[in-house]
Amino acid sequence: MTNTAARLDLRLNAEDKDRIARAAALRGMPVSAFVRDAVLREAESTIAHPPRRGVHSLAARLRGRATARMSTEEIMQLTRGV
Repeated sequence: MTNTAARLDLRLNAEDKDRIARAAALRGMPVSAFVRDAVLREAESTIAHPPRRGVHSLAARLRGRATARMSTEEIMQLTRGV
């Protein structure tokens, strides 16, 4: 059986790319392996616990309201008010 690889391209700003590279380095992994593992973990979680119909995801509810520069506490406060 031949294993064929599919490609997935992603556009990031320089700061996000640097954060991902830093995290991959801390794990001692290539960036591509780090991203693949993280994305597959998130995919499995979503498949195991799909969003309920009519209930928007947290990301959808926060779109345009939260930023990457917000602290965890600021985001938690924002989610409580949603």
